Amino acid sequence: MSLQKYSVLMSVYAKEKPEFLRESMMSMYEQTVPTDDFVLICDGSLNEGLDSVIDEMAKMFGERLRVFRFSKNHGLGYALKFGVEKCKNELIARMDSDDISVKDRFERELRGFEKNSDLAVVGSNIVEYDEKMEKQLANKNVPEENEHILQMMKKRNPMNHMSVMFRKNKVLAAGNYLEMPFFEDYYLWIRMAKNGDEFYNVPEALVKVRGGVGMFQRRGGLKYAKSVVKFQKAIRKVGFVSFARTCVNMSERLAVALVPNGVRRVIYSGILRRGI
Repeated sequence: MSLQKYSVLMSVYAKEKPEFLRESMMSMYEQTVPTDDFVLICDGSLNEGLDSVIDEMAKMFGERLRVFRFSKNHGLGYALKFGVEKCKNELIARMDSDDISVKDRFERELRGFEKNSDLAVVGSNIVEYDEKMEKQLANKNVPEENEHILQMMKKRNPMNHMSVMFRKNKVLAAGNYLEMPFFEDYYLWIRMAKNGDEFYNVPEALVKVRGGVGMFQRRGGLKYAKSVVKFQKAIRKVGFVSFARTCVNMSERLAVALVPNGVRRVIYSGILRRGI
């Protein structure tokens, strides 16, 4: 029995490194079940190196790769919302422009949908590496079954965004991606959960993620702290969490966001993730 067709959705912007984009797109090309629709959103003007990689990949993928370019950077939420609407297939796989998927990632996720037709989102565990993908830093394991995923969702994001495959119609029914800096995916999962959608995570790491110092820096500072407050207020407004849970979530996240980066790295690696 042949597996269902799927689209791949990726967004890239000028600060990405060409070699990272090449490795990421090659991991799409080498999948055991290849996509017939790769939607690449160029969020603003890129640079010669990135454009060269895209030209190189266009020769390999042929008509399967469709590139959409924005004249200016709009941010991840806007880019993904646009991309979801452009994808041809009902199943859409997300992929970050600097991570690497294992060769059977999409085959494994497609079989998850095949096994349970009620699923709206299938993700997986991930392994975080240093920027050069040479040293393993941590495992980020998430709950497998829907019941436990929904329990965790009230406290933390239970889906690794770069690992997910989802149903387009379910995402659109929840309002698609919306502007919510740092939390675009988490906000979407919550709105989908409010609609009664079901989630599942493959209990193995299907994506290798570039971590390092920069990842922890992005999760700190005043700008991130303001985004935390905005996001927690938003999910309280939709009725997903209680006032008490909102207060706990805010206090925990603001504390982590406002500590020095070195301390935050220890917290993420040793407490929020399973360090290696």
